[in-house]
Amino acid sequence: MNILVAGGLGYIGSHTIVELIENGHNVICIDNLFNSSVVAKERIEKITNSKFIFYNIDLIDYNKVDYVFENNKIDVVIMFAGYKAVGESTNKPLEYYYNNIVSMINVLDVMKKHNCFNIIFSSSATVYGIPKKMPITEEDEANNINNITNPYGRSKAMIEKILNDLSLADDRYKIVILRYFNPVGAHQSGLIGEDPRGIPNNLMPYIAQVAVGKRDKVHVFGNNYNTKDGTGVRDYIHVVDLAKGHVLALKCFVKNQNMFIYNLGTGIGYSVLDVIKSYEKASNKRIDFVIEGRRSGDVDCLLCDPEKAKLELGFVANKTLDEMCVDSYRFQLNNPNGYEDDKIVKMVFE
Repeated sequence: MNILVAGGLGYIGSHTIVELIENGHNVICIDNLFNSSVVAKERIEKITNSKFIFYNIDLIDYNKVDYVFENNKIDVVIMFAGYKAVGESTNKPLEYYYNNIVSMINVLDVMKKHNCFNIIFSSSATVYGIPKKMPITEEDEANNINNITNPYGRSKAMIEKILNDLSLADDRYKIVILRYFNPVGAHQSGLIGEDPRGIPNNLMPYIAQVAVGKRDKVHVFGNNYNTKDGTGVRDYIHVVDLAKGHVLALKCFVKNQNMFIYNLGTGIGYSVLDVIKSYEKASNKRIDFVIEGRRSGDVDCLLCDPEKAKLELGFVANKTLDEMCVDSYRFQLNNPNGYEDDKIVKMVFE
């Protein structure tokens, strides 16, 4: 298949491109490099020993998106592009709604113009809001705007609503919505991984920077949640497992159904302190931390039921938390400043 990967040089997108190429697909990548680096393209090509087409454009620019479709035969779109930081979204709601929703509408409109009706959307467990029970299944209440605790999650929920309406209005569309549960880790090569700009918004990249001495300590936001140790519990999934889930999701496009929704996670919950302890083992270093107040928008626990994806897609997330931490640390050691240095340093791990 010819697959357009929007936001393809970002964290999840780059790992997914590797899996797509290694499974024989042709990739066309769009990325505005707002929260990514063109160095990721070079690293992907090194891992796969393959080239792919890249356009440095912003999906907000309708005419440039149209240009990509005019010049490429595209069978499937995988939509990763969008702002993604929960905490930041509470301070910049207008930017999040505008960027995430307008980008998607532009892509969908251009797809229709060029007779492309297959799309995989990168959604999030945040669409479940404050869950009423654990683990969360795809049939549990989702997209209740009043129950979702932050603008990032609400923007994802709004897009899911748009996609659902589209599938009801036009049966040519085949739409796959993948709800992620906390992707972490990095490719085992150490060449690509999570490279946040500025202060990391997510836990593991922050821990990684503490482990290599870039930051003094981890800030743990809240220790009075209703969990075993008082810190928030999340379902962490290795980014490579997650990327493989997108390849498996391509099989949906040969089915009669036109809307598919899957949780992608492990079904296992780990607290913030669990992750810190595992990272200490991976790095053989003490990770200092300090307890601070809760962040706006955070919930006690998010844990998925992955059974539907297992039964229908054959998806199983195999990598353990320890493996996630080892791979994350390998990438951080070899890229202490992320992709900024634009060079490959000697691998520390064999």
